Amino acid sequence: MSRLSDYRLLCFDVYGTLIDWENGILGALQPLLTTSTTEFSREHLLTLYQELESEQQRITPDMPYSQLLATIHPRLAARLGLPTPSDADNERFGASVGTWPAFPDTVEALHRLSRQYKLVVLSNVDRASFARSNAGSLQGFPFDRIITAQDVGSYKPDVRNFAYMKTTVQEEFGVRAGEILQTAQSQFHDHRPAREAGIRSVWIERSGATMGNTEEQPICDWRFDTLEEMADALGRGE
Repeated sequence: MSRLSDYRLLCFDVYGTLIDWENGILGALQPLLTTSTTEFSREHLLTLYQELESEQQRITPDMPYSQLLATIHPRLAARLGLPTPSDADNERFGASVGTWPAFPDTVEALHRLSRQYKLVVLSNVDRASFARSNAGSLQGFPFDRIITAQDVGSYKPDVRNFAYMKTTVQEEFGVRAGEILQTAQSQFHDHRPAREAGIRSVWIERSGATMGNTEEQPICDWRFDTLEEMADALGRGE
């Protein structure tokens, strides 16, 4: 199949692809950062965050994402040489997930894409955090199926997450792996494991994205700067 319209289902990463998780994280870190006169670069903060997040996901794959964020918050402070945050500060950081903003093109593009595809979420967050995001910046968009790391018991790029998704969409929609397009920003979390799972992918390469894209040779079958560009390409019959 060589055209976008040949596929039946889009499997979305959410945080980084639909929601601006990098600016969301940086915003949630501001109370901590104001305790220091040192200015840290965006790249340094996000690289350190991803390192701690990935490590904690490997150690506790069944820990809900909001709790995982609360767990790494004091460790991030320590690595930055900042004062130890309070338990309440850590909990606020963990709870911030549901307030992170959607990219400006996301919701309209989702509605356009839903005319062609089943739209499924495969996200590394917990159910409650995603529910807040969906009710908030995603404006209640009605996804056809929502799968979180909490449902699977592991975090992407674990192959179990993609196996769970493939089984689910086959049983519920009759969609096979060859009819799915993994639609995501992160090479590390999505494109590489999707390829290993026999799923083709669309890279939404959000401008300025730092986390998840360390692949020297990016893996993808289509590439767009925004989800809106993907919807435009579909409309042109590409």
